[in-house]
Amino acid sequence: MQKRKNRREYNEHFVEGQHLKLVELKLIAPPGKKKYICKENIPSYPRPEFHVSHLKHDTNQVGLKGIRRDGGFKDPHKDYLLWWSLSVRPDDVTAAETGLLEKTFPDRSQEQVQRQQSFLGRFATSPAFMKSSRLGSYRFTFPLEEVLEAYSEQFCSGAQPVLRVFETVLYKQEVVYSVLVHSPANQELFLKYPLLTDDPNAVCAFKDDSSGDLRPCVRLTVMS
Repeated sequence: MQKRKNRREYNEHFVEGQHLKLVELKLIAPPGKKKYICKENIPSYPRPEFHVSHLKHDTNQVGLKGIRRDGGFKDPHKDYLLWWSLSVRPDDVTAAETGLLEKTFPDRSQEQVQRQQSFLGRFATSPAFMKSSRLGSYRFTFPLEEVLEAYSEQFCSGAQPVLRVFETVLYKQEVVYSVLVHSPANQELFLKYPLLTDDPNAVCAFKDDSSGDLRPCVRLTVMS
C-alpha cells in the first residue's frame, strides 16, 4: 500500500483503482494497521447489502459561509475533487435487514415475518450511520439522482457522468471506499481507474434504471 498525509494531516494508506475486501486488506496492510483488521475474536455478524440513494456533504462554519457565498459547492483547495459521502438512512438499514432475512430465510411464514424483531440497528454503529459528523456541524443531504443530474448539466453538457473505482483508503479505525465521478470528456485522464459497474461480487456497485421506477443507487455490501 502507498502512504500519504491528507489535508487534515492524518496518515493514510491507500490503493488506487481497487476496492479491496477485508481478506485482501489483511494481506497487504502495514503492521500498524493490522491490529484491528486481523482480530480473530470478532463474533459473527450479519453481512447485509445496503442500497443507498442519498449523498451527504459535511462541513464546518467556514465551509458553510463559502457555500453560501459561492452559491454552490466547490473545492476550496483549488483541487479537482469535491468529496461526498453516502448517507445511510434508517429506511436503508430497514431495507437491508429485510433483504438479508429474505435471502437467508426464504421460506418464512407470514407470522414469522411479523414476529421478527429488528436487529441490524445494533450492528450499524459506525460513524457512517450516525447523524453527527466529525467533519463539522453542518450537513447537506441530496438524492443521488439529483446530484448526478446537476453534475450532468453543469459539467457534462447533458451527458451521463462516468463513475469509476477510485481507491481504498485505510485509516487507524476506518476503511474508506471512494468512487470517482467525472465528465465523459475527460475519459483519457482517468482510464487507469476501472469503471464502477453493477457487479454483484463487488464491495461497491452502481445501479441506474433510468427507464423504470428505480432511482440510481450505490450498493454497498459488508463483505469479509
